Amino acid sequence: MSKFPWFKNYPDGIPEELGDIRFDNIIDMLDYTVNNHADKVAFENFGTTLTFREVNQQAIHFAAYLQSVGMKKGDRIAIQMPNLLQYPIALFGAIKAGLIVVNTNPLYTPREMAHQFKDSGVTTVVVLANFAKNLQEVLPSTSIKHVIVTEIGDLVGGLKGPVMNFVVKRVKKMVPAYSIPSAVSFKRILSKGSKEIYTRPAIGPDDNVFLQYTGGTTGVSKGAQLSHRNIVAHTIQINHWFKPLLETEKQETIVTAIPMYHIFALAVNGVFGFFEGMKNVLITNPRDMNGFIKELSKQKCSIITGVNTLFNGMMNNPGFKDLDFSSLKVSLAGGMALQDFVARKWTETTNTPLVEGYGLSETSPVLSCNPLNGTHRMGTIGVPTPGTEMAILDEEGNFLPQGEVGEICARGPQVMAGYWNRDKEGVFFHKDWFRTGDMGIMEPDGFFRIVDRKKDMINVSGFNVFPNEVENVVVDHPKVLEVAAIGVPHPKSNECVKVFVVKSDESLTEEELLRFCEENLTGYKVPKHIEFRKELPKSNVGKILRRVLKEEEEAK
Repeated sequence: MSKFPWFKNYPDGIPEELGDIRFDNIIDMLDYTVNNHADKVAFENFGTTLTFREVNQQAIHFAAYLQSVGMKKGDRIAIQMPNLLQYPIALFGAIKAGLIVVNTNPLYTPREMAHQFKDSGVTTVVVLANFAKNLQEVLPSTSIKHVIVTEIGDLVGGLKGPVMNFVVKRVKKMVPAYSIPSAVSFKRILSKGSKEIYTRPAIGPDDNVFLQYTGGTTGVSKGAQLSHRNIVAHTIQINHWFKPLLETEKQETIVTAIPMYHIFALAVNGVFGFFEGMKNVLITNPRDMNGFIKELSKQKCSIITGVNTLFNGMMNNPGFKDLDFSSLKVSLAGGMALQDFVARKWTETTNTPLVEGYGLSETSPVLSCNPLNGTHRMGTIGVPTPGTEMAILDEEGNFLPQGEVGEICARGPQVMAGYWNRDKEGVFFHKDWFRTGDMGIMEPDGFFRIVDRKKDMINVSGFNVFPNEVENVVVDHPKVLEVAAIGVPHPKSNECVKVFVVKSDESLTEEELLRFCEENLTGYKVPKHIEFRKELPKSNVGKILRRVLKEEEEAK
């Protein structure tokens, strides 16, 4: 009998069970890939390419340097940069050294960086020079001992790289002045590492490899502990899902526009794409839509991943209609809800499907995805990947029948063990069912549909913003008495943040409060709307009722 009896139409050619995952850790998986695809192009960025052999060799140099300065298995290293060739080298080098990688958004404010670095116990940071000034501010309050600084053009060949660095720093003034005397350049690290001896650490399946920070289901910033087993299993699951589309004799090209510090791009594009031997085109700044479209015109893309707003933005660019999509097989949307009109327009324009998947940082991330064989169902998050169980449970953890709304819960080899330095209370039901916090239904043939998101989460272009975090910043302003934050619709980013503020000093202005937010929050978390009120709705115990504010906004 099938382990998943409710699936009547499981995708052809895809197993229900995961089967043998073959590798004990990611290092074994990387070695397998390099042995099979050594001289193929692994990554391309700004016209410069690195083969699988070159990436592996540079990663070993990076790992050897880290070991030479005393980094040991289990130590935490933060990588804080956009999509550049330096990223996979630092990523795979850290993994080869047995370290735990803490992916950090380079746009974080010093306040946000300090929390993540202190909570995780990071001792080494790899940072793009453009963001080193913020790092300088928080260093005294952290345990960071080693700082590695890179510049955008460091690995771009010939004269082009130095010219790029000069323009970025001197002409465009994109590198604020900073002073970190102990910092070492990325290029020097690779040079010094090439002279050191690399020692492969003993890594077990249950050893952590990532602390992927997320708001979790309670709104408190926490690090999801993802093990080698989690990531290897997830890679094999995605490999099964893509098998019907992949050609064994042809190298596929995957486009990575989502930054790889985001779990979707990290695990699907970065790790799975590498494992499968794909050519990975790294887009450093997808907000430069003209530049992005120009780069796509040079590539024969097989797979494009992104969020709803990215696909919508691409289609609204004048150059999009002139692109050649003859090699495109499928596009995958994640990170936020895929709007039906975007999916339809994409399919009409490219003659290929744009399908939606679903997952969380805590689940490595993919739990379910629409089939890639043409049987995808618009408006759903598809069916569970191989070896994954999903169900709808009520508040007590009881299973609900198909068609009834409840919390989407899941278990599988890609689900984290728990949050870093925190207990599992409230995160899992009995028998290890992970509580996603998303409300949904299961349809009669096993497709899942989300009907509501986590109670108060705000989704800005695929990034989760939790009201507590915004409120904690706003209320720090000396002229603010009370604050409540909610998400309101936004035409470009799905949602944006709106705050309702009760003043403690009537001289407070919207402009003053906005400047304060910009200094303490990453751009996408900064409120787009500020409304001053005399009082906020509260429960009988004094709790501010965001729900009432949201209902009032919806009624407008």
